[in-house]
Amino acid sequence: MPEPTFLDSTELVLNMGPQHPSTHGVLRVILKLDGEKVIGTECVIGYLHRGVEKIAENRTYTMFAPYVDRMDYIAAISNGLGYCLAVEKLLKVEAPPRAQVVRVILTELNRIASHLFWLGTHALDIGAITPLFYTLREREEILKIFEDYCGARLTTHAFRIGGLQYEVHDGLERQVKDFCDYIVPKIDEYEELLTNNRIWVERLKGVGILTADECKQFGVTGPVLRAAGVQWDLRKAQPYSGYEKYDFDVPIAHGADTYDRYVVRMLEMRQCVRILRQAVEGIPEGPILAKVGKVIKPAAGEAYVSIEAPKGELGYFIVSDGSTQPYRLRVRPPSLINLQALDRMVRGGLVADVVAIIGTLDIVLGEVDR
Repeated sequence: MPEPTFLDSTELVLNMGPQHPSTHGVLRVILKLDGEKVIGTECVIGYLHRGVEKIAENRTYTMFAPYVDRMDYIAAISNGLGYCLAVEKLLKVEAPPRAQVVRVILTELNRIASHLFWLGTHALDIGAITPLFYTLREREEILKIFEDYCGARLTTHAFRIGGLQYEVHDGLERQVKDFCDYIVPKIDEYEELLTNNRIWVERLKGVGILTADECKQFGVTGPVLRAAGVQWDLRKAQPYSGYEKYDFDVPIAHGADTYDRYVVRMLEMRQCVRILRQAVEGIPEGPILAKVGKVIKPAAGEAYVSIEAPKGELGYFIVSDGSTQPYRLRVRPPSLINLQALDRMVRGGLVADVVAIIGTLDIVLGEVDR
Protein backbone atom coordinates (compact mmCIF):
# COMPACT_ATOMS: atom_id res chain seq x y z
CA MET A 1 0.00 0.00 0.00
CA PRO A 2 1.51 3.38 -0.95
CA GLU A 3 2.48 5.86 1.75
CA PRO A 4 -0.27 8.42 2.38
CA THR A 5 0.43 11.90 1.10
CA PHE A 6 1.11 14.65 3.59
CA LEU A 7 -2.34 16.21 3.24
CA ASP A 8 -4.10 12.85 3.67
CA SER A 9 -2.04 11.93 6.74
CA THR A 10 -3.20 12.66 10.26
CA GLU A 11 0.33 12.15 11.58
CA LEU A 12 3.02 14.82 11.62
CA VAL A 13 6.69 14.46 12.51
CA LEU A 14 8.06 17.58 14.16
CA ASN A 15 11.56 18.43 15.37
CA MET A 16 11.72 20.15 18.75
CA GLY A 17 15.30 21.35 19.19
CA PRO A 18 18.24 21.09 19.23
CA GLN A 19 18.10 24.90 19.23
CA HIS A 20 15.06 25.36 21.44
CA PRO A 21 14.99 27.22 24.77
CA SER A 22 12.71 24.66 26.42
CA THR A 23 14.91 21.62 25.75
CA HIS A 24 17.37 22.86 28.40
CA GLY A 25 20.34 22.50 26.10
CA VAL A 26 21.06 20.96 22.70
CA LEU A 27 18.49 18.17 22.92
CA ARG A 28 16.61 17.22 19.76
CA VAL A 29 13.24 15.60 20.35
CA ILE A 30 11.55 14.14 17.27
CA LEU A 31 7.83 14.29 17.99
CA LYS A 32 5.29 12.16 16.17
CA LEU A 33 1.98 13.99 16.44
CA ASP A 34 -1.67 13.40 15.73
CA GLY A 35 -2.78 17.01 15.68
CA GLU A 36 -1.68 18.34 19.09
CA LYS A 37 -1.50 14.86 20.64
CA VAL A 38 1.89 13.19 21.04
CA ILE A 39 1.87 9.56 19.86
CA GLY A 40 5.62 8.93 19.97
CA THR A 41 9.02 10.55 20.49
CA GLU A 42 12.67 9.93 19.85
CA CYS A 43 15.47 11.77 21.64
CA VAL A 44 18.58 12.57 19.61
CA ILE A 45 21.55 13.37 21.82
CA GLY A 46 25.28 13.84 21.32
CA TYR A 47 25.45 17.47 20.19
CA LEU A 48 27.51 18.31 23.31
CA HIS A 49 29.60 15.13 23.47
CA ARG A 50 33.19 15.78 24.55
CA GLY A 51 34.39 12.27 25.39
CA VAL A 52 34.96 13.01 29.07
CA GLU A 53 35.22 9.33 30.03
CA LYS A 54 37.87 8.72 27.36
CA ILE A 55 39.79 11.84 28.36
CA ALA A 56 40.10 10.32 31.86
CA GLU A 57 42.21 7.49 30.48
CA ASN A 58 44.78 10.01 29.25
CA ARG A 59 44.99 12.15 32.39
CA THR A 60 46.28 11.45 35.88
CA TYR A 61 43.69 11.07 38.62
CA THR A 62 44.38 14.60 39.87
CA MET A 63 44.45 16.18 36.41
CA PHE A 64 41.06 14.71 35.52
CA ALA A 65 39.26 16.07 38.60
CA PRO A 66 38.31 19.48 37.07
CA TYR A 67 36.81 17.80 33.99
CA VAL A 68 33.89 16.36 35.96
CA ASP A 69 32.81 19.89 36.97
CA ARG A 70 31.92 20.46 33.31
CA MET A 71 29.32 17.69 33.12
CA ASP A 72 26.39 18.90 35.22
CA TYR A 73 27.66 22.45 35.35
CA ILE A 74 24.64 23.53 37.43
CA ALA A 75 25.79 21.15 40.20
CA ALA A 76 29.55 21.01 39.66
CA ILE A 77 30.37 20.43 43.33
CA SER A 78 28.30 17.22 43.45
CA ASN A 79 30.20 15.91 40.41
CA GLY A 80 33.49 16.57 42.15
CA LEU A 81 32.38 14.87 45.36
CA GLY A 82 31.35 11.67 43.58
CA TYR A 83 34.64 11.46 41.67
CA CYS A 84 36.78 12.11 44.76
CA LEU A 85 34.89 9.48 46.76
CA ALA A 86 35.42 6.90 44.00
CA VAL A 87 39.19 7.52 43.85
CA GLU A 88 39.37 7.54 47.66
CA LYS A 89 37.67 4.14 47.68
CA LEU A 90 40.35 2.85 45.30
CA LEU A 91 43.05 4.30 47.55
CA LYS A 92 41.29 2.99 50.69
CA VAL A 93 41.51 6.41 52.34
CA GLU A 94 38.87 8.62 53.92
CA ALA A 95 38.71 12.39 54.03
CA PRO A 96 39.30 13.88 57.52
CA PRO A 97 36.22 14.82 59.62
CA ARG A 98 36.68 18.55 58.98
CA ALA A 99 36.81 17.99 55.23
CA GLN A 100 33.71 15.78 55.34
CA VAL A 101 31.61 18.42 57.10
CA VAL A 102 32.71 21.18 54.71
CA ARG A 103 31.96 18.86 51.78
CA VAL A 104 28.42 18.42 53.10
CA ILE A 105 27.97 22.18 53.49
CA LEU A 106 29.15 22.93 49.95
CA THR A 107 27.18 20.11 48.30
CA GLU A 108 23.95 21.03 50.11
CA LEU A 109 24.38 24.66 49.07
CA ASN A 110 24.92 23.34 45.55
CA ARG A 111 21.72 21.26 45.80
CA ILE A 112 19.73 24.36 46.69
CA ALA A 113 21.38 26.32 43.85
CA SER A 114 20.51 23.54 41.39
CA HIS A 115 16.89 23.37 42.55
CA LEU A 116 16.58 27.16 42.39
CA PHE A 117 17.83 27.20 38.80
CA TRP A 118 15.46 24.35 37.95
CA LEU A 119 12.47 26.16 39.48
CA GLY A 120 13.14 29.41 37.65
CA THR A 121 13.66 27.81 34.24
CA HIS A 122 10.78 25.36 34.68
CA ALA A 123 8.42 28.21 35.52
CA LEU A 124 9.75 30.19 32.55
CA ASP A 125 9.08 27.26 30.20
CA ILE A 126 5.47 27.21 31.30
CA GLY A 127 5.06 30.97 30.94
CA ALA A 128 5.75 32.39 34.41
CA ILE A 129 8.57 34.90 33.96
CA THR A 130 8.83 36.40 37.46
CA PRO A 131 10.09 33.32 39.41
CA LEU A 132 13.27 33.18 37.29
CA PHE A 133 14.37 36.62 38.49
CA TYR A 134 13.65 35.65 42.08
CA THR A 135 15.45 32.30 41.97
CA LEU A 136 18.52 33.73 40.23
CA ARG A 137 18.66 36.42 42.92
CA GLU A 138 18.81 33.78 45.66
CA ARG A 139 21.21 31.55 43.73
CA GLU A 140 23.57 34.51 43.48
CA GLU A 141 24.00 34.45 47.27
CA ILE A 142 25.19 30.82 47.07
CA LEU A 143 27.56 31.61 44.21
CA LYS A 144 29.10 34.38 46.31
CA ILE A 145 29.94 31.81 49.01
CA PHE A 146 31.51 29.52 46.39
CA GLU A 147 33.50 32.43 44.96
CA ASP A 148 34.80 33.37 48.41
CA TYR A 149 35.83 29.76 49.01
CA CYS A 150 37.61 28.83 45.78
CA GLY A 151 37.27 31.73 43.33
CA ALA A 152 34.84 29.94 40.98
CA ARG A 153 31.10 30.40 40.60
CA LEU A 154 29.85 27.93 37.99
CA THR A 155 32.35 25.12 37.35
CA THR A 156 33.22 25.12 41.02
CA HIS A 157 36.28 22.95 41.65
CA ALA A 158 36.08 22.70 45.44
CA PHE A 159 37.52 19.31 46.42
CA ARG A 160 40.77 17.40 46.22
CA ILE A 161 41.21 13.63 46.28
CA GLY A 162 41.50 12.99 50.02
CA GLY A 163 39.76 16.13 51.24
CA LEU A 164 39.44 19.80 50.38
CA GLN A 165 41.20 22.09 47.94
CA TYR A 166 41.36 25.04 50.35
CA GLU A 167 40.99 25.74 54.04
CA VAL A 168 37.67 27.34 54.97
CA HIS A 169 37.76 31.11 54.57
CA ASP A 170 36.99 33.41 57.49
CA GLY A 171 33.29 34.07 57.76
CA LEU A 172 31.99 30.93 56.00
CA GLU A 173 29.95 29.89 59.02
CA ARG A 174 28.37 33.33 59.27
CA GLN A 175 27.64 33.40 55.53
CA VAL A 176 25.92 30.00 55.63
CA LYS A 177 23.84 30.87 58.72
CA ASP A 178 22.76 34.15 57.15
CA PHE A 179 21.85 32.37 53.92
CA CYS A 180 19.73 29.81 55.81
CA ASP A 181 17.82 32.63 57.51
CA TYR A 182 17.46 34.39 54.16
CA ILE A 183 16.30 31.50 51.96
CA VAL A 184 13.45 30.05 54.03
CA PRO A 185 11.12 33.09 53.63
CA LYS A 186 12.01 33.12 49.92
CA ILE A 187 10.90 29.49 49.51
CA ASP A 188 7.64 30.50 51.23
CA GLU A 189 7.35 33.29 48.67
CA TYR A 190 7.82 30.89 45.73
CA GLU A 191 5.15 28.59 47.14
CA GLU A 192 2.78 31.50 47.58
CA LEU A 193 3.34 32.40 43.93
CA LEU A 194 2.99 28.92 42.48
CA THR A 195 1.70 26.09 44.70
CA ASN A 196 -1.98 27.04 44.51
CA ASN A 197 -1.74 29.14 41.36
CA ARG A 198 -4.60 27.99 39.14
CA ILE A 199 -2.61 28.12 35.89
CA TRP A 200 0.42 26.38 37.45
CA VAL A 201 -1.73 23.58 38.89
CA GLU A 202 -3.66 23.04 35.65
CA ARG A 203 -0.43 22.85 33.61
CA LEU A 204 1.25 20.36 35.98
CA LYS A 205 -1.40 18.19 37.65
CA GLY A 206 -1.80 14.80 35.99
CA VAL A 207 0.91 15.59 33.41
CA GLY A 208 3.87 13.28 32.77
CA ILE A 209 2.83 10.55 35.18
CA LEU A 210 5.59 8.00 35.81
CA THR A 211 4.62 5.39 38.40
CA ALA A 212 6.99 3.84 40.93
CA ASP A 213 7.21 0.59 38.95
CA GLU A 214 7.97 2.49 35.74
CA CYS A 215 10.64 4.52 37.52
CA LYS A 216 12.32 1.29 38.61
CA GLN A 217 12.09 -0.18 35.11
CA PHE A 218 13.78 2.86 33.58
CA GLY A 219 16.29 3.27 36.42
CA VAL A 220 14.95 6.73 37.22
CA THR A 221 16.19 8.22 40.50
CA GLY A 222 16.13 11.47 42.43
CA PRO A 223 13.07 13.71 42.88
CA VAL A 224 11.28 12.00 39.96
CA LEU A 225 11.42 8.65 41.82
CA ARG A 226 10.53 10.16 45.20
CA ALA A 227 7.52 11.94 43.68
CA ALA A 228 6.23 8.45 42.79
CA GLY A 229 6.22 7.48 46.47
CA VAL A 230 9.58 5.67 46.68
CA GLN A 231 11.61 6.88 49.66
CA TRP A 232 15.04 6.31 48.13
CA ASP A 233 17.80 8.80 48.86
CA LEU A 234 21.42 7.65 48.89
CA ARG A 235 22.22 10.06 51.72
CA LYS A 236 19.99 7.85 53.89
CA ALA A 237 20.17 4.48 52.09
CA GLN A 238 23.96 4.38 51.60
CA PRO A 239 25.35 7.29 53.67
CA TYR A 240 28.60 8.91 52.63
CA SER A 241 30.57 11.91 53.94
CA GLY A 242 28.97 11.49 57.37
CA TYR A 243 25.35 12.04 56.27
CA GLU A 244 24.24 9.45 58.83
CA LYS A 245 25.01 12.04 61.55
CA TYR A 246 22.48 14.57 60.29
CA ASP A 247 18.81 14.71 61.16
CA PHE A 248 16.74 15.27 58.03
CA ASP A 249 13.76 13.77 56.21
CA VAL A 250 13.42 12.40 52.69
CA PRO A 251 10.33 14.09 51.18
CA ILE A 252 8.07 11.96 49.02
CA ALA A 253 4.76 12.39 47.21
CA HIS A 254 2.38 9.91 45.63
CA GLY A 255 0.89 11.59 42.55
CA ALA A 256 3.92 10.70 40.37
CA ASP A 257 3.14 13.67 38.14
CA THR A 258 4.87 16.92 37.23
CA TYR A 259 3.19 18.80 40.05
CA ASP A 260 4.38 16.36 42.71
CA ARG A 261 7.93 16.56 41.40
CA TYR A 262 7.71 20.31 41.97
CA VAL A 263 6.43 19.72 45.51
CA VAL A 264 9.24 17.26 46.32
CA ARG A 265 11.97 19.63 45.16
CA MET A 266 10.50 22.49 47.20
CA LEU A 267 10.48 20.28 50.30
CA GLU A 268 14.03 19.14 49.56
CA MET A 269 15.30 22.71 49.66
CA ARG A 270 13.86 23.04 53.17
CA GLN A 271 15.61 19.82 54.20
CA CYS A 272 18.89 21.15 52.77
CA VAL A 273 18.56 24.12 55.12
CA ARG A 274 18.10 21.70 58.05
CA ILE A 275 21.30 19.88 57.13
CA LEU A 276 23.21 23.13 56.64
CA ARG A 277 22.21 24.47 60.05
CA GLN A 278 23.47 21.28 61.72
CA ALA A 279 26.68 21.07 59.69
CA VAL A 280 27.74 24.67 60.15
CA GLU A 281 27.39 24.35 63.93
CA GLY A 282 29.65 21.31 64.03
CA ILE A 283 32.70 21.96 61.85
CA PRO A 284 35.49 20.14 63.71
CA GLU A 285 39.09 21.29 63.91
CA GLY A 286 41.83 19.31 62.20
CA PRO A 287 43.43 18.70 58.80
CA ILE A 288 41.53 19.14 55.55
CA LEU A 289 43.45 16.55 53.52
CA ALA A 290 44.17 12.88 54.14
CA LYS A 291 47.65 11.46 53.49
CA VAL A 292 47.36 10.47 49.84
CA GLY A 293 50.78 11.44 48.50
CA LYS A 294 51.64 13.86 45.73
CA VAL A 295 51.44 11.17 43.05
CA ILE A 296 48.16 9.26 43.24
CA LYS A 297 48.70 5.67 42.17
CA PRO A 298 45.98 3.28 43.41
CA ALA A 299 46.57 -0.46 43.44
CA ALA A 300 45.01 -2.45 40.60
CA GLY A 301 41.30 -2.91 41.19
CA GLU A 302 37.95 -1.30 40.60
CA ALA A 303 35.52 0.86 42.55
CA TYR A 304 31.99 2.16 42.09
CA VAL A 305 30.64 5.01 44.22
CA SER A 306 27.30 6.74 43.83
CA ILE A 307 25.98 9.84 45.55
CA GLU A 308 22.64 11.61 45.70
CA ALA A 309 23.15 14.48 43.27
CA PRO A 310 20.38 17.11 42.86
CA LYS A 311 19.04 15.24 39.80
CA GLY A 312 19.37 11.67 41.13
CA GLU A 313 21.99 8.95 41.53
CA LEU A 314 25.35 10.06 40.16
CA GLY A 315 27.81 7.17 40.01
CA TYR A 316 31.47 6.76 39.06
CA PHE A 317 32.99 3.41 38.10
CA ILE A 318 36.79 3.44 37.94
CA VAL A 319 39.13 0.60 36.96
CA SER A 320 42.76 0.96 38.03
CA ASP A 321 45.66 -0.94 36.48
CA GLY A 322 48.09 0.31 39.11
CA SER A 323 49.28 3.30 37.09
CA THR A 324 48.80 7.03 37.69
CA GLN A 325 45.89 7.16 35.20
CA PRO A 326 42.52 5.39 35.26
CA TYR A 327 42.46 2.33 32.98
CA ARG A 328 38.72 2.88 32.48
CA LEU A 329 36.23 5.37 33.85
CA ARG A 330 32.48 5.36 33.38
CA VAL A 331 29.90 7.78 34.71
CA ARG A 332 26.29 7.01 35.58
CA PRO A 333 24.71 10.43 34.98
CA PRO A 334 21.18 10.86 36.38
CA SER A 335 20.16 13.24 33.57
CA LEU A 336 20.81 10.61 30.88
CA ILE A 337 19.09 7.78 32.74
CA ASN A 338 16.06 9.91 33.64
CA LEU A 339 15.77 11.14 30.05
CA GLN A 340 15.09 7.53 28.96
CA ALA A 341 11.63 7.85 30.49
CA LEU A 342 10.66 10.91 28.44
CA ASP A 343 8.89 8.92 25.72
CA ARG A 344 6.76 7.07 28.26
CA MET A 345 5.87 10.31 30.05
CA VAL A 346 4.81 12.35 27.01
CA ARG A 347 2.77 9.75 25.09
CA GLY A 348 -0.87 10.74 25.00
CA GLY A 349 -0.14 14.30 26.11
CA LEU A 350 -0.09 17.55 24.18
CA VAL A 351 2.86 19.37 22.64
CA ALA A 352 2.64 21.94 25.44
CA ASP A 353 3.01 19.10 27.96
CA VAL A 354 6.30 18.05 26.38
CA VAL A 355 7.80 21.36 27.49
CA ALA A 356 6.55 20.89 31.05
CA ILE A 357 7.81 17.29 31.21
CA ILE A 358 11.32 18.06 29.93
CA GLY A 359 11.47 20.79 32.57
CA THR A 360 10.32 18.50 35.37
CA LEU A 361 13.08 15.97 34.56
CA ASP A 362 15.65 18.73 35.26
CA ILE A 363 18.20 17.53 32.73
CA VAL A 364 21.52 19.18 31.87
CA LEU A 365 22.87 18.24 28.44
CA GLY A 366 26.48 18.53 29.54
CA GLU A 367 25.76 15.54 31.76
CA VAL A 368 23.64 13.67 29.20
CA ASP A 369 26.25 13.86 26.45
CA ARG A 370 29.44 14.09 28.55
